[in-house]
Amino acid sequence: MGLSVAIPAKNEERYIAGCLESVQGLADEVLVILDPETQDRTAAICREKGARLEVAPFVSFARLRNRALGLCQYNWVFFLDADERATEELRQEVRAVTAVEPDPNDSQAVVGYWIPRHNYFFGRPVRHAGWYPDHQLRLMWRERAHYPEEQKVHEVVRLQGKAGYLAGHLLHHNVDTPAEFRAKQRRYAHLEAASLWEKGVRARPRHLLTRPLREFWRRYISLAGWKDGLLGLYLCAAMGYYTFCTYRILLRRQRAGG
Repeated sequence: MGLSVAIPAKNEERYIAGCLESVQGLADEVLVILDPETQDRTAAICREKGARLEVAPFVSFARLRNRALGLCQYNWVFFLDADERATEELRQEVRAVTAVEPDPNDSQAVVGYWIPRHNYFFGRPVRHAGWYPDHQLRLMWRERAHYPEEQKVHEVVRLQGKAGYLAGHLLHHNVDTPAEFRAKQRRYAHLEAASLWEKGVRARPRHLLTRPLREFWRRYISLAGWKDGLLGLYLCAAMGYYTFCTYRILLRRQRAGG
């Protein structure tokens, strides 16, 4: 039956070796979708580790994942990001569930699995503020999976069937420095604003104040970000600023006429 692991990557020489090692012996195929603008040793490391390389330009995360689904050789596909690691418990679960083929005549068959993810910021785990368990729908039967491409960021696959839950974790080494976090947020804010625009969402000037405050309150108070101490305060404030940037970009686009 087989399992493909698919990993999108761009300039990931810091992380890619650990990611590949975490699925060694699990997958029948490891496919790395490499951004053509990659300038570091990512490709060389992938070859050293025996991964198959395909080059695809970035348009959106959803399109990239759909491209990967089309390139994979096996029907069970497990998506990882280069800065993620599969734990041993997760590997054992993935082996077990992918040994079974979904019934093609059963529209209610389980054809995908949510996986809990531990996020690490600056080397420290974050347990609150919506960052844990941070379930990701990453294991799927590709013939019954598709990513809606109107969602530019925070994409979630659409399944023709049901999704189950695994207990083993992904470990996500999100960012190592505040500067890296800010750069990532700037990139995501542009993608988020584009996604909102295509959905018909429009911003008003007051949203530059109300939406960031609401996001900070949601993460810091409602989702108990305060329990993560100063790191939690920083991350919740940063997510408020991310929301501000998203709506500022959206408002500027409106004023420019789209």
